[in-house]
Amino acid sequence: MTQDTPDGLRRRNTTTDNNLHTPPQPKTIDPASFYGTAATKSPGSSHTAYIPPETFRQPELVAEEEPIPNETLPTWEPKPAWPDTNEGWGDIPDPWGGPSASRKVAIDGRDDSEELRWWDPAVHAKRPGPGVLPPLLADMLHDPDHALYSVSTEPHPPSATPTPYTPTPVEVRTAIPHPNVYFCREHNGWVFLLWRSSSVLPTLIKEPERGLPDLARRKRTASCVGDEQPFGPANITHHWHQYSKAVDASKLNPPYTHGELLLDLYVCCQCSVYCLVSDIIPGVIPRSLADEFTADKQANPVPDKSPRATAISAWETVLTIIDNRLWRDEKRSLPIGRQKFRAKVGWNDIVQRVFTELGFTLDDKLQTPAGSTEYALQPPPIDPGIPEGEASRKKLLRAWVELGAWLAIYQKNREPLKDYNSMVLHVKADSVRDMYQTGIGAHVSQMSRDPPEQLIAYTPLEPLWRILGMTPSSYTWERLAFAYLAQCRCDPQNTMVYFSHLNTIVNSMLTLHVNVADELQRLVIEERERCRFTPEEYANAAHMLGFGRNREVGVELDSDVDDQFIAQAWRSARQRAWQSPDASTKRAELNDALKIIAEHRASSMLLKVWADEKGTGMSPDTAYATLDVPRDVDESMLLTVYSMRVEDSPSQAERMREALSVIADVTNSERLRQFLATGSDPGDGTVANTSPEMPRGLNQLGNTCYLNSLLQYFYTIKDLRDAIGSLTQQTNAKSLDDSKFTDDDLKRHRVGGRLVTRREISRSKKFVSLLADLFWNMEYCESAAVTPAIELAKLALITSQDEEEDETDKARTDSSNDTDATLVDDLAPRSAFDRSPSPPVQLQSPKSPSGSVLGKRARDVDPENAMDVDTPAHTPPPPGTTVGSPMAEETAEFVQSEASSSRNVASGSGREADVEMQDASQVGEKAPPPLPPRKARQTDDSVMMFGRQHDVSECMDNCMFQIETALLDFHGIATSDDDKTSPVKRLFYGKKRQRLIAISADDDARHQSSIHEKEDLFSHLHVNVADEGFDLYDGLARYFDDIVEIEGVKKRMEVSLVDLPPLLQIQLQRVQFNRETQQAYKSQAYVKFGETIYMDRFLDSADPEKKARSKVLQTELAAARERVQRLTSGKHAPFSSAFTNTAAFLESQTLLDLDPDESLVTSLRGEAAAIDAQLQRDREEATRLKEELEHTWADACSAAYELTSVFVHRGSSPSWGHYFFYSRNLPARPEEWFKYNDSDVCAVGRDEVLADSTGSTANPYMLVFVRKGCDTIDTVHRFNPELCQDAEA
Repeated sequence: MTQDTPDGLRRRNTTTDNNLHTPPQPKTIDPASFYGTAATKSPGSSHTAYIPPETFRQPELVAEEEPIPNETLPTWEPKPAWPDTNEGWGDIPDPWGGPSASRKVAIDGRDDSEELRWWDPAVHAKRPGPGVLPPLLADMLHDPDHALYSVSTEPHPPSATPTPYTPTPVEVRTAIPHPNVYFCREHNGWVFLLWRSSSVLPTLIKEPERGLPDLARRKRTASCVGDEQPFGPANITHHWHQYSKAVDASKLNPPYTHGELLLDLYVCCQCSVYCLVSDIIPGVIPRSLADEFTADKQANPVPDKSPRATAISAWETVLTIIDNRLWRDEKRSLPIGRQKFRAKVGWNDIVQRVFTELGFTLDDKLQTPAGSTEYALQPPPIDPGIPEGEASRKKLLRAWVELGAWLAIYQKNREPLKDYNSMVLHVKADSVRDMYQTGIGAHVSQMSRDPPEQLIAYTPLEPLWRILGMTPSSYTWERLAFAYLAQCRCDPQNTMVYFSHLNTIVNSMLTLHVNVADELQRLVIEERERCRFTPEEYANAAHMLGFGRNREVGVELDSDVDDQFIAQAWRSARQRAWQSPDASTKRAELNDALKIIAEHRASSMLLKVWADEKGTGMSPDTAYATLDVPRDVDESMLLTVYSMRVEDSPSQAERMREALSVIADVTNSERLRQFLATGSDPGDGTVANTSPEMPRGLNQLGNTCYLNSLLQYFYTIKDLRDAIGSLTQQTNAKSLDDSKFTDDDLKRHRVGGRLVTRREISRSKKFVSLLADLFWNMEYCESAAVTPAIELAKLALITSQDEEEDETDKARTDSSNDTDATLVDDLAPRSAFDRSPSPPVQLQSPKSPSGSVLGKRARDVDPENAMDVDTPAHTPPPPGTTVGSPMAEETAEFVQSEASSSRNVASGSGREADVEMQDASQVGEKAPPPLPPRKARQTDDSVMMFGRQHDVSECMDNCMFQIETALLDFHGIATSDDDKTSPVKRLFYGKKRQRLIAISADDDARHQSSIHEKEDLFSHLHVNVADEGFDLYDGLARYFDDIVEIEGVKKRMEVSLVDLPPLLQIQLQRVQFNRETQQAYKSQAYVKFGETIYMDRFLDSADPEKKARSKVLQTELAAARERVQRLTSGKHAPFSSAFTNTAAFLESQTLLDLDPDESLVTSLRGEAAAIDAQLQRDREEATRLKEELEHTWADACSAAYELTSVFVHRGSSPSWGHYFFYSRNLPARPEEWFKYNDSDVCAVGRDEVLADSTGSTANPYMLVFVRKGCDTIDTVHRFNPELCQDAEA
């Protein structure tokens, strides 16, 4: 029984008393003869083969085969099935000194070894999946607020005048659809419900997705509840498993013969009991129509009756009309206009629909006494000799049973109708709630209901109870423990979900001040000791290993991260743990974290790493004491002592090995690690241990993965490597600082469009000297990876201006932790030749032709679209800026340059050119007040000393600036930005011509000419990556011809290439800005590219006719793609499915009382069809235009470039992530590629490099092409001693 609480929560009524209603004990009918001709006195659908026990009621246990006595069963040890043992649980610690909590719970079939391997797919295959306890099953079988009734009929009094068509007792009995169906008054329909104990299940119509419970195990026990088990129950209760629509009711005995009916099968995995249940079998009068009829009569009572009596009277009249037609063969028409009919039933649309469902037809041919005609209801035929009569007869008999049952239930469950005398019914209805609850083990006598009131009212836990397979109303600590253990036993794949819910319920009970049994708390503790974890603990484990934004690894732990990477992150975290005061505790926590992650990912590889490397928690002091060596022992002596100790004490070999492993971690010794991995001493690094044909990796110093990729990329460029190698001898810092240059020397050379200072020259020479040393090691060292000098990384990641400002900040704030400030808090704008889709800044001073970011910089500019790593997202751009165009920033600078070209700026000594110039609108204005002192920037102790990873483009600019500065020849002739004498300029820089063309006559009044043109150097070409479905040519086309907005005026920016560099660097700008969320995001769109690209179409010297035709095609192509994008992925899109779904809803909805509007539905479907047709046309048009565009340039192949390097960013956010890059093995093996991932370098195929990255967070960020036929790239460049020996020979 249920009752409603004041808060609306439905809960069971747990009160019991001596007046508990017990259904009457019915007679039994053999199912095989249920539809037979033999007459019985008390037929009934729910009483088939039912034998009432002495204490409570349940169905007779019918078995198709003799049950196997428990005494004769051999020891049950099925190989693929569940072992019936609890062995292996004795090693679980008991905090209270008593037996294990799980041993106090009656449950069998558990296997400790399999439960510990819950993540293993091989274990999953043996189990039937999640189950439920009987109380929840009772709610699932049928709405717990509705009651089911067993319906039976009594003999009908004979008619005074015998009729040939009087229903026989068999016909009356078989009007009930099946012996195992029960009537629901609220649904006005039937539910098929059968339960029995049998080791043979009904025939299934399909193979279940999850396997059935083990048959051998189910045979052992007839039922989990009751007195069938002589040695006591092996399980607290049933554990039911559902198999939806698995059984065809027509295949049962007796069969269901009233149409197709598929039944849900519920099987207890612990015994032979199973249950079958159907959805609602509709009655003759639909539920909604019956409810309408009842509500209509109650809303319009007759004068002498109450509303309820009026409804009862109307239904009884309908039942009487049916009764008269069947038993008295009443053939006369029913005039609906007569006073008696209208007083009893009335007439309206609802009444007409009721009689129509019963087979009555409305006719106007009935003659009145006055000679006129009137409307009357014509009864259906009931002659069994004709098909129509046979069908009508069955329908009326079913309706007679259903109306009789409805009225019997209504009269039984309602208050007396005062003066109204109900008619005599020949149908009985008895509640079967107690009976079927007893049959499935859910009766209150089997499972008491006395839960704490706090649990019933606490709704947040309701989904958790259901997932564990029980209800809060049936809570006891034993049942909760049983439900949890049974779910883990039967559905090991979701063990952590069940533990998380158990943990949450127990914690909530403590919070609600519910008394929690010690055994239940002990169970949670024991499960934690078995490495059970919650989602929060998994997230914490990932953070402990360094995953997450602004953490050591720099990426989120998702499916894209491979196991090897996780293992390395764990090792690194364990290495860092030695710096902690509680190192042993932290390393133990890291061991637990790896095990959690390994089990969550079902990774055998990670579990093996955990088992092999976790150790016992030995401290460094214990490790040195175990080997009996001092802390300052050298590695050669340490390995000698280790070998001696193992030889002297073989039984202690494992402990000795762990001690050596701890020392290897504490000292970060690669030599000791390799000895532990291989068993042989690799020596001090002078002995070759890797192939000379493989490049060397670079070890991380902290979050320096992009810098490592950049340095390895520089190493593959032969000319740059040779130029830097010439400075190998300049390793003495003092000699660099003592280099003296006169002021005239400094004025004769420019880098990045500006003069350089003595400090920058000295700093750059130091950087290049350290870079030369690194290159030398990458060529000659034999270890697999080289560690860059910390000073080299610092010089690469921190600009000279940052360094100067940090020193100023330090002096101002006296802060000792700001020496190595990051670049993140104070980013510089990109150079003019490095265009990016950043929002255009306010027009300020024109920069130098190259506009290097390392020149005079506006220190407070925060470029929105800089791709940072491990840094917070930037603030949104100011209102009115244009986002997404790769022209934006440099277009503003271009206009500034043109606008200021008429001004005469005094050159003076030449240093005036370095002064930041003002826009014309700013001339004469007062200078703004000075900025307040900057706050000291905080450093993160968890990363390397110079902070988090930085803007990658600024890092590259900084490195190229320092290389170019260090290679300046101050004793030669003066140089300018256009000089190609510098290796940097010669390799990376080309020349482009830019044209800014007015679109309308209302162009900016300051620009008298409609066309502005200039030439400039470039080192990168930028491709804006915003949408899917574009290739590299499409992206470049938008770069070379775009519409930009300058000070509110739209202009066309055309770019052409005058001179191409040997190395063509193309930046894929993935950072976009969402104006709705005011947040930057990373576009994961796939940009298709190949191993070769032809730049002819973008040259200034390209065929003008082809360029003109190409421009027309590109414009049409962009328009077609924009239409497709707007209809499929724009705001409120897709539109076609929206129209189609709306039309389908309007056609099928029944919730709202709406008049059908066929014209609206037709119009909606027409709109959807029109959109689909438009999309097809636009897509076909885009394909045609793209093919024609490529055909136009098919023979333009003179400016060919080959792909040589691909930089990849992995991460879902532009603010953090991980970088690695691919490099082609040129010139030796162009079909082979290398993947550089910090210290790991491996050979890969071209398919991996060119793979479609759709759906992945690892996307190309920069592409590098080398001019075909140019020998600039020499990827490996390793010293090979074998070649020297061959030469000597």
